[in-house]
Amino acid sequence: MITRRSFSAIAAAGLAAASLPRSGAAVGLSPRPVVVELFTSQGCSSCPPADAYLGRLAARDDVIALAYHIDYWDYIGWPDPFADAAFTARQRAYQHALGNRTLYTPQMVIDGAVDAVGSDSRAVDGIIRERLAAGSDDRPVVRVEASLSRGELRAEIHDTGMPGPADVLAVAYDAHHKTQIRRGENTGLSLENFNVVRAIRKIGEFHGPGRSLSVPAKPWTEVEGGIAILVQGAEHGPIWGATRVLTV
Repeated sequence: MITRRSFSAIAAAGLAAASLPRSGAAVGLSPRPVVVELFTSQGCSSCPPADAYLGRLAARDDVIALAYHIDYWDYIGWPDPFADAAFTARQRAYQHALGNRTLYTPQMVIDGAVDAVGSDSRAVDGIIRERLAAGSDDRPVVRVEASLSRGELRAEIHDTGMPGPADVLAVAYDAHHKTQIRRGENTGLSLENFNVVRAIRKIGEFHGPGRSLSVPAKPWTEVEGGIAILVQGAEHGPIWGATRVLTV
């Protein structure tokens, strides 16, 4: 499995210009998938339905589903093995950006622009439909391609209507974990988690009209799932472009 220390080495390695091959880019995605980010915890008794729902979203080609396990429920009896303070920090940044008063789980943030209770599948399904149907004025599109080739993780970005500067993020995730919970609110349950984020890093900035980025493939390829590339408005703004590349 990937380690936090090894991810720190990526930032030190820096970025290099690269060209993408025509083949081997994002796997089976719609031109602009909706990004659904779930903030969850194995110590949260109301989270398992949201975790299961995220698993169904993860099977869709028009959605990139990501699960961030936060650490602020660890104290109530079960330290989540996938929790990371960095993921809590991302949720807090969304709290500020979206104008929410409190943090809560399970929370889903859709396209970095709107949030909903993660177990409310009807509400989230409706938001996803609206985002997929939105015109360019409501949902600007940045085309993103990614590949793993010759020891490098590569991303190529093309601006087709982005309204401002953006951060380019790489999000590494494991496709599936099953955990027997022995303490806390979910004692006795065997929980399944999907697209479990192991690390997120900013790998560059994007100001248009096009840019190619490259970082060493390792340690990114050490996750057993995939890597999502997100082009997100600065200061945790809306996500304007996204793709993913599988590592298994």
